[in-house]
Amino acid sequence: MTGPTDDTPDDAYEPPAGGPALIPGPRAAGDDLEAPRVLPPAPPSHAVLKSLLGAWALAACSAEETQAVEDHLTECAPCAEEALRLRDAVGLLHPEESLDLKPLLRSRVLEDCLGKRPARIPVPAWANPYDTETARLDALLRDFGESEWDTPVRLKWFEEERRRSHRTTVAGVIGHLLTVDGLVATALGLDDPLGPQAPPGGPTDRTEHYWKSAADQAGRKVREPWREQGHTLVRTVSFAGRGVAELSVDYGAFALPLGDAFLERAFECWVHAWDIAEAVDYPYEPPSGPHLHGMIDLAARLLPGALAGRRRSGLAAPARGLVAAGAPGRTLHLEIEGAGGGGWDIALDSPAARPSREHTVAEVALDGLEFCQLAAGHISPEDAAVGQTGDREAIRDVLFAAASLSRL
Repeated sequence: MTGPTDDTPDDAYEPPAGGPALIPGPRAAGDDLEAPRVLPPAPPSHAVLKSLLGAWALAACSAEETQAVEDHLTECAPCAEEALRLRDAVGLLHPEESLDLKPLLRSRVLEDCLGKRPARIPVPAWANPYDTETARLDALLRDFGESEWDTPVRLKWFEEERRRSHRTTVAGVIGHLLTVDGLVATALGLDDPLGPQAPPGGPTDRTEHYWKSAADQAGRKVREPWREQGHTLVRTVSFAGRGVAELSVDYGAFALPLGDAFLERAFECWVHAWDIAEAVDYPYEPPSGPHLHGMIDLAARLLPGALAGRRRSGLAAPARGLVAAGAPGRTLHLEIEGAGGGGWDIALDSPAARPSREHTVAEVALDGLEFCQLAAGHISPEDAAVGQTGDREAIRDVLFAAASLSRL
């Protein structure tokens, strides 16, 4: 028998070994025995709580353990100090995450948003490359400190058989983009960023005027007017409706339809973003394939006119066979490889002649990015890695004409 007998007094009873301690409680009326009451568990010891600090720092404790540890930390200074050190150490265990957004994130977000609710006033397709390239450059500039805005940048272009360059700063490059974008703004009836004192002439004259007079736009101050002007240009053409793409934009020595001017501005924005990224030692991706194709297509369409201009200046070989406007004439086939590539037939003797595969006298193959570098004046025609066959003179003239598309 392990329990009490009728002869055993109540106060002589002892609980079985290992059982809970029972404390006599108040006896209810009619009860023969007192109801047992369980003692609350003792709090964990200092040693136990200290051993839990590592798990607590890693957020691996149960809810009860977490509460016990945190209660203990309010009373024990050494443990609180150790807990702080462990939390800092845990922070170092997490891998660093890049601040750079994934290249396709913006397009995916926009595609998802537009799929759910199409834009009421969509951006014209021909303005998309400019909208994208200005946004990409702005993302690069957003976190620049004052010292980075003063980073030296060398602008490069090709002029009269020679490579030219000009040393400026990141802020100077953005000022240059602001002033040349102003040509598009004035064509749309918007305010000229140079104000009423804007000099007549093309991009070079406007840029030099800005660099001499815009001391108040030094450093990061130039970013806001440049970005606001870009937003205004895109917003204006989006509301303008059909037909606006044919509006003429005067560049001084030449003019472009507004649709082509937006492509040209997208190309220059990318090229100078590339210059800035190189100056601050930061990677910068080329435009998307469709946008790059549009930029290359514009350069290819401008080549016959550039070739004719060089011929008038005595910088290219004379035409060999003038034909009536619209008639087939001598042709060079330009094959651009890689993203944004394709094939273009270039009229050699007159911009008004019709290119013809039957009259092809030469073929040239170039990588897309290398062709863009050539058209931007970043590499010389002699340095371009070109696959070529046929009339060497025609090939040379076309490569130099491509380089002559560049300017300050």
